[in-house]
Amino acid sequence: MGHLDHAAFGWLTPVLSYAMACTGAALGLRCTVRALGATGRSRRNWLITAASAIGTGIWTMHFVAMLGFSVGGTEIRYDVPLTVLSLLVAMVVVCAGVFAVGYGPGRTRSLLLGGLTTGLGVASMHYLGMAAVHLHGEVTYDPALVALSVVIAVVAATAALWAALNIEAPVAVTVASLVMGAAVSSMHYTGMLAVRVSVTPSGEPLPGASAMQFVFPLAVGLGSYLFLTSAFVALSPTAGEREATASAQRPVETAAR
Repeated sequence: MGHLDHAAFGWLTPVLSYAMACTGAALGLRCTVRALGATGRSRRNWLITAASAIGTGIWTMHFVAMLGFSVGGTEIRYDVPLTVLSLLVAMVVVCAGVFAVGYGPGRTRSLLLGGLTTGLGVASMHYLGMAAVHLHGEVTYDPALVALSVVIAVVAATAALWAALNIEAPVAVTVASLVMGAAVSSMHYTGMLAVRVSVTPSGEPLPGASAMQFVFPLAVGLGSYLFLTSAFVALSPTAGEREATASAQRPVETAAR
């Protein structure tokens, strides 16, 4: 059995991955709030942005955390197509969940359906990402901890979508995103605790790319996307702010006539 280290760089990767999860959650919640106050194409665009933010945040959280994952006695490399597929799965399934909430006919039913869909998508992304790991040995899982991680993912996704439907105040959104980030991180590390590795020493080269060759640059790029999009959303006026500005301009225009 190989020795597993989930924080090879100390607290750096857990803290940074948590920050990524919180950023994605906060941006996704703000965009969903904007979407629910909009109609037509504007609602669709805000929901797509929300889904890409949440999906990107979750994926980036997972792989930033994986930068700190090491197994004694073997190097680790990543299957590039599978890793990219895990990102696409995260975005597509989160998009389905967000749209279920944004366009669903019944709020409670849509929330439960969206939470289940999104949670299973998050879990699928995690284990698909783990399937992309190549090492000298065999990876197995503790079924009970795997099941627990899936439950955490579904509960976290449902709570996030509930927050998007019921929370509008910026401070409340911030608190909700911190809780959501903690839930996503908990799901990841619960899933990682389920991992068991039987190392088979070998001098054969492993296929795929190293974390620093592929995962790190991609995580940095997606992290930059999250922060830039967060700045754009923060600077974009809400529907209420635009309405207040228009109301303030009407008396001025009337007086000028």
